[in-house]
Amino acid sequence: MAVEAGLILFIIFAILLVLGLPIAISIAASSIATLLLVVPFDISLFTSAQKMVASLNSFSLVAIPFFVLSGIIMNNGGIATKLVNFAMLFVGRIPGGLAHTNVLGNALFGSMSSSAIAASTAIGGVLIPQQERAGYDRKFATAVNIASAPTGMVIPPSTAFIMFSLVASGASISKLFMGGYLVGALWSLGIMLVAFLWAKKEKYPVVTSQDKGEALTIIKEAIPSIFLIVIIIGGILSGIFTAIEASAVAVAYSLLITMFYYKTVTIKEIPSMLKEAVLTTGTIAFLLATSSMMSFAMAFTGIPQAISASILGLTTNKYIILLLVNLVLLVVGMFMDVGPAILIFTPIFLPVVKSVGVDPVHFGLFAIMNLCVGSITPPVGTGLYVGASVGGVKAEKCLKLLAPFYLVILVVLLLITYFPSLVMWLPNLVN
Repeated sequence: MAVEAGLILFIIFAILLVLGLPIAISIAASSIATLLLVVPFDISLFTSAQKMVASLNSFSLVAIPFFVLSGIIMNNGGIATKLVNFAMLFVGRIPGGLAHTNVLGNALFGSMSSSAIAASTAIGGVLIPQQERAGYDRKFATAVNIASAPTGMVIPPSTAFIMFSLVASGASISKLFMGGYLVGALWSLGIMLVAFLWAKKEKYPVVTSQDKGEALTIIKEAIPSIFLIVIIIGGILSGIFTAIEASAVAVAYSLLITMFYYKTVTIKEIPSMLKEAVLTTGTIAFLLATSSMMSFAMAFTGIPQAISASILGLTTNKYIILLLVNLVLLVVGMFMDVGPAILIFTPIFLPVVKSVGVDPVHFGLFAIMNLCVGSITPPVGTGLYVGASVGGVKAEKCLKLLAPFYLVILVVLLLITYFPSLVMWLPNLVN
């Protein structure tokens, strides 16, 4: 039964996606078709509706609209340029300084917007032309922007971690957030190492230092934005508020600094930003609801257990199992957005990795990184093509320069997978 159900589920899902149906509709239709194998049509519809409603009855979901709204406020508040100038103060004089600035800018801005596309567009749009004017190869600058764009998706506040915690029992949002900072830092450092070596080889110029007065002005402009991350980390670690409560704090703080400090957001813009946040949250919520149908259909027909038994039947070696899971998730990330992939594949692979002693938080960290890496990997990775478009370069012309970045990212991924202490020491501090 599980084999037939699995084939029906994934074949119908794939066909509907190819036909161009929205992913949430494809998930719902394939889930109902799978349930029809074991229950009548009316019962499958009724049960599916129940599961959709129940999946949204979670306090953790409150964090999503708040973090989405916070990112929208930051985007509209013109934070990108301030973060770029701030990052340049610290890494501008290192060989490849403008490339390093791109990496840090993507990490900082991406964490606030929870979007690799937004970071790639906002930061890359500013820095790629600057790098070309300074003598950098435009393809190299574009490759740096593409490789570092997804880092912000693993640096909190991240909706990916919130979605993962909803489908992974035992995975604390706070612990995922803390681990995410370390994953993002290791990824960024890996990209910067490659950029440093390439810049030394090509003898790219460094940025001239700013005078003291200019540097103080840049710091003054950027610190309020950077302080949002400090508030979230400090608030969670000190127990002042939970990760969910941090989302509301992020909105209040974002409004305060953009309206009264930077004065880049006016009260007239708030309704349009609220509307955008509602639309985005509605899309995420509908996706969560339909994904719960798929999870139920898979569990009811025994698909996760069958996949788990198949993998464990091939090998019981923990390291080989982790490698297989990584490879599957990497391929999935090439073809599917991070959110839907988390909701669909977490219930499948979490029991497998738990059976070999992997902590759910640790699994969440390397699973989400896998999916993010897939988003910048050919043949379908959307981040690759958006980043190439921002740089005004054909994607295929960036692949040769992207190769060393892919290599170092995969090394970081394997280190995180096989040496969990690298990213779990900070989450383990969270009570």
